[in-house]
Amino acid sequence: MHPILFEIPTPWGALPIYSYGMMLGFSLIVAWYFVMHHGHKLEGLHPDIMAHSFIITAVCAIAASRVLYILTNLDSYHTLGDLISFQKGGLVAYGGFIGGFLACWGYCRAKGIPLLPWADIIAPTLGTGLLFTRMGCWLYGCDFGAPLHEDAPAFLTHLGTFPHWDYSSAHYIWGSTLNGSPAYNHHMTEYPARMVGLDHSLPVHPTQLYESLAGLVIFAIGYFTLRHRQFKGQVFFVSAIVYSLWRFGIEFVRDDPERGEYFGFSTSQLISLAIVPLVVLAWIQTRRQVALHGEAPIPDSARSDEWLAEHRPKKGETKTETPEPAAKPSATAKGPGPKSGKKK
Repeated sequence: MHPILFEIPTPWGALPIYSYGMMLGFSLIVAWYFVMHHGHKLEGLHPDIMAHSFIITAVCAIAASRVLYILTNLDSYHTLGDLISFQKGGLVAYGGFIGGFLACWGYCRAKGIPLLPWADIIAPTLGTGLLFTRMGCWLYGCDFGAPLHEDAPAFLTHLGTFPHWDYSSAHYIWGSTLNGSPAYNHHMTEYPARMVGLDHSLPVHPTQLYESLAGLVIFAIGYFTLRHRQFKGQVFFVSAIVYSLWRFGIEFVRDDPERGEYFGFSTSQLISLAIVPLVVLAWIQTRRQVALHGEAPIPDSARSDEWLAEHRPKKGETKTETPEPAAKPSATAKGPGPKSGKKK
C-alpha cells in the first residue's frame, strides 16, 4: 500500500501528497468534465451556471462528509486541531452525497432552475467518485473488510493484506502521527494473539476494491439511464436507489471501527434505510407531476448562448415559451398536445 504517493520538499519540511487526496482530486476532475459536457449537450445549460453549481456542490460535499465522520467518532476528537487533522480520520461518503445534494438544491432554488435536470447530469458521477476514491482508500488501508477465511482465494488474500508502514519519524511540515495502516492497527488491538510476529494485517476482504467495482457499475447504470431516460429526475432516482442498496449490503462485510453503530446497524445502513423509501416516494410524485403538468422548464437565463441561438424563433415567428428538450416518450403516451411526448 502507498498512503503517501510522493513528497514535495519545502524549506519547512516535506509536504506529503496522500493517495486518498490524490484520488479524490482526480474524481473531481473526471466529474467536472463529464457534467460540463453533458450539461451543455443534453440540457443546454450555461457553462457559468454549471461551474458555479459544481464548485459549491463539491466544497459542501467535502465539508459535510467531514462533519458526518466527526459526528460518528466524537470520542476521537478533543481539540479544534483534531477536527481539522485528517490524519485522525477522514470522510464519510454519505455525508458528501447528502451535503452535495442540499447545496445543489439550494443553488438551483436561488437561481430559479429546476433541480432534477441538473441532478440527472451529476448523478452518474456518483459512480466515478466511488470508483476512484475507494482506490485511494485501498492505497491508504482504511475502510477495510472482515478477516477472510483460511481457504480464501490467493488473489483476495494478497489484495486484502495491508502492511505495517511507519511515517511517525518523517519530517513533515505539520509533523506526522502515521504509524501502521488502519487495518494493521485495528488487528493489533482486536486480534493480538494472531498478530504475533506479523508486520502486516490479517488478510481481509478488500472491500475498497469491491466498492470501486460497484462504482463502475453504478456509473454504467446511471449513464445508460441518462441516455434513455423517460422523465427528468429518473437518473438521479435510479442512482440513489442502486447506491443505497449496495451500501446497505457491503456494510455487512466491512470491519473498520469508525463507521458508527446503532440498533445493530452501521450509520450508513441506517441512512440507506431512510433514503430508499424517500426516493421511491419522490419518484412516484415526480412521475405524477410530469403526467399532469409536463417537465418543469429551464429558464433562458440558465441556457447557453449556443442553445438560445439554436432555439431562437425565426423572423416573423412569435416566441411564446422556450421549448424544453423532449424526454423519451412513453410507448403509451397519447394526445396531440404540445407536451404529450413528455407525459407518462
